[in-house]
Amino acid sequence: MNQTTRRPIELYLTVPILAFGLYDFANTIFSANIVTLFFPQYITETVGTNPRLEQIASTIIAYANAMAAILLVAFAPLYGVTMDRTGKRKKYVVIFTLLCVTAAIGMGIFGGMDNAQWFGLPNGFVLAVLLFVFAKFAYNSSNVFYDAMLSGLGNKREIPLISGYGVALGYMGTLFGIFSVLLLIGDRAVHHTFWLSGIFFLLFSLPLFFINKDKPQETKPKQHFLKGYKDIYQTFLEARLHASIFYFMIAYFFINDALATAIAMMQPYATTVVGFEPGIFLVVFMVATLFSIIGAIIFSFINRNVGSKKTFTFVALLLAVAVAIAALPLPMWTFWIAAALFGIAMGSTWVVSRTMIIELAPEGKEGQFFGLFAFSAKMSAIVGPFIYGSITLALANYGVIASRLAITSLLIMILIGLVFHLKVKEHK
Repeated sequence: MNQTTRRPIELYLTVPILAFGLYDFANTIFSANIVTLFFPQYITETVGTNPRLEQIASTIIAYANAMAAILLVAFAPLYGVTMDRTGKRKKYVVIFTLLCVTAAIGMGIFGGMDNAQWFGLPNGFVLAVLLFVFAKFAYNSSNVFYDAMLSGLGNKREIPLISGYGVALGYMGTLFGIFSVLLLIGDRAVHHTFWLSGIFFLLFSLPLFFINKDKPQETKPKQHFLKGYKDIYQTFLEARLHASIFYFMIAYFFINDALATAIAMMQPYATTVVGFEPGIFLVVFMVATLFSIIGAIIFSFINRNVGSKKTFTFVALLLAVAVAIAALPLPMWTFWIAAALFGIAMGSTWVVSRTMIIELAPEGKEGQFFGLFAFSAKMSAIVGPFIYGSITLALANYGVIASRLAITSLLIMILIGLVFHLKVKEHK
């Protein structure tokens, strides 16, 4: 790896780094358009016609996200050890991206069907929910391998800037995805946004597919399939011997719990609790996205200059303030402040967390610890939506109070995460 630190403009114009950043641009179109915006809108429009059913719709959205996370948890132990044994990252990014795109297109094809009833619901609705679960699983799986490609693109001083560059391009992808899909779909039913978002995901992934290459690595002997689960358990035991990365894994578990759940539930919360119309919520979301871009770029430099631990602490505090404002029955305009703070935290968390794993992981075992990192993140992505959905289901008869209590649970998660993060000690 080149040990000479390149200037930011040199990094950003390097072809493999640009292709890497464009994949962030591509996959954020999927996560923003489908996960955050149009899938929740599709569920709410199909199910929620009164305050009680709006809470049931929130439960379906939360449980669908939790199911996708359960699938990833089942397979994540294999991913890290696969990377360390074979050195192959891009191959699996391509495979899982194609699976995600196929499922997203399927959501668009079947989402409007209603010629039969399954479980008392239109068959197209049921198929769209199942395909969403698989699409999000494939999307999350691709990100495990994609994040691990970061360590091969620069030295440790360059990596925060490359990570921030990718995240910033990702949120530019959010803006492009929203505007282009709305422009092309127009007044057609919301399920048509799914297939078009999938095509855009594929289109902007192509530079990474054809340009980037994995670092040469000697392939290790194949072992039994279940060995991967034993290895992830060994990695967990090894992490316990490295106190800082172990504490950070726990901290990230709780903070990502809040972040992932808030992303998934932002649309139904803003429309059914705060009272925004769907069109106005799009503007709110774009404001959050703009602040995500700003936060990703600014905090990549802050990360480099003050260190990852302090940066992550500050980002987590911003997230806590954003969630607290959203949870309280304050005037509607305060939600714009919450959206801006949440946007900064959303963009910055992924910049700093990827950097911290590379800094804290034992030498030569980055892929193994990225696998454990993904395992921790996706375990939290089960717990958060499950708790949120269970609260809204149990208290559905109380209307918006159910959602306010559900989002308050996220604040508790953030504070627990901060307690563990303060125990992390950075390498000198």
